Amino acid sequence: MTRTLTFGAAQLGPIARADSRDTVVARLLDMMREAHGRGCDVIVYPELALTTFFPRWFFEDQDEIDTYFERVFPSPVTQPLFDEAKRLGIGFHIGYAELVEQGDQTRRFTAAVIVDKSGKVVLKYRKIHLPGHAEHEPYRSFQHLEKRYFEVGDLGFPVVSSMDGNLGICICNDRRWPEAYRVMGLQDVEAIFIGYNTPTHNPPAPQHDHLTSFHNHLSMQSGAYQNATWVVGAAKAGREEGVDMLGQSVIISPSGEIVAMASTLEDELITAKCDLDFCRSYKETWFAFEKHRRPEHYGLIVERTGAKQPGSVS
Repeated sequence: MTRTLTFGAAQLGPIARADSRDTVVARLLDMMREAHGRGCDVIVYPELALTTFFPRWFFEDQDEIDTYFERVFPSPVTQPLFDEAKRLGIGFHIGYAELVEQGDQTRRFTAAVIVDKSGKVVLKYRKIHLPGHAEHEPYRSFQHLEKRYFEVGDLGFPVVSSMDGNLGICICNDRRWPEAYRVMGLQDVEAIFIGYNTPTHNPPAPQHDHLTSFHNHLSMQSGAYQNATWVVGAAKAGREEGVDMLGQSVIISPSGEIVAMASTLEDELITAKCDLDFCRSYKETWFAFEKHRRPEHYGLIVERTGAKQPGSVS
């Protein structure tokens, strides 16, 4: 008997800076109910799904920055998501800005959780590959200050067995780094949930702009195929506070093929019925890690961060 889960990628259209969390949560609840009506087992919301993408602005007032963070999750505002998930019997993934008090230290992360069908958090992940920059760069038409507002995640890339599958998370820029997928692949992951906020324009390298969509799908498709896992990518899309955000949310099979893709830049739910046992046809052949991997030759991956020139040969 095959293990089949129906996944939904809940693409979100723009969230305005002035939009309240109550307004956003109402949109999320509408999509959750639609997902339930379409037979979804799990609905995947994007990165930083509760607010506009605030790292596009340079703030000097820490109190203002902290208004975008969740000090408690769930909070009274977000608790309805957990209650409705439990009532409907549907799991969900959601990304948010997390503020944690640890003794006399305040820590801030971009985080995501998986919540099971009983409304219980079963997995938390904190984004590791933070893109962008840490200081104000006036030449940019918008900022990308994730390195200023967030710490590098400290939870690794965990995988949990829940809802009849092995589930993992990575966030936005993590999807571009093969190490993220491989660490989860070595834990027999069968579905990876990825939320992202990706502008179509990259100020430091505008010559790449026409490839934004290609690179978005390339990274997720290769990660799915090379680790024999389903990948669900949920985007924040559309023109948000003057910045065009890439949509094209996708569900990708372990073959690397796109089986569902969003066609708008608005709130849109895409779904696919996903056979988790299909992963085995790749995990037991091309990507039978236990037969073919040679970690004794991969030392540079963990020993070195940046590239160095090879030694010369006389």
